[in-house]
Amino acid sequence: MELPKFKYSPNAYKIDIFKSVEGICSVCDEKRNLKYESSFYSIDDPEYICPWCIGDGSASKKYDGEFNDYCGVEGISPDPSEEKNNTISKEDLLEVTTKTPSYNSWQQEVWLTHCNEPCAFIGYADSKMIEPYIDEIIDDIEESGYDLELIKNHLSKDSHLVGYLFQCVQCNQHRLHIDCD
Repeated sequence: MELPKFKYSPNAYKIDIFKSVEGICSVCDEKRNLKYESSFYSIDDPEYICPWCIGDGSASKKYDGEFNDYCGVEGISPDPSEEKNNTISKEDLLEVTTKTPSYNSWQQEVWLTHCNEPCAFIGYADSKMIEPYIDEIIDDIEESGYDLELIKNHLSKDSHLVGYLFQCVQCNQHRLHIDCD
């Protein structure tokens, strides 16, 4: 059976959020061999979620949960009365919150947007990985509050100062979120 693809997380199977673990999915009750092991915001804590139940939205529906907190999606107001001010469509918001696996981070995940749509999460980024995109992500670095030279020299994929690289699905512009422990 072909693995589901995620528009906003095209590298989901390469970023260490799915583990090769045999088990029964808590959602579809099917025997599976890929277990999701990252954020899921729900009252219940399902034992096992497979990628198929993320991709079709059934995990979010069954547990009334989100893989990415809507308040962490850039351009979304946490105040429902200000919904008209949101910069992305409700359909795209639901796609990234209920049908897209999250990524591992130190703090609350942030999902960047561009061209009025969520960006695709490309992966964890270190200083070397961002070099070709520095002109595209300079605004994100400046807005982060971290010094440019610090980012150029000490950004890592798995240490104290981690980069999260995104790319616009419309125009291919890169974006960078930075998190520190």
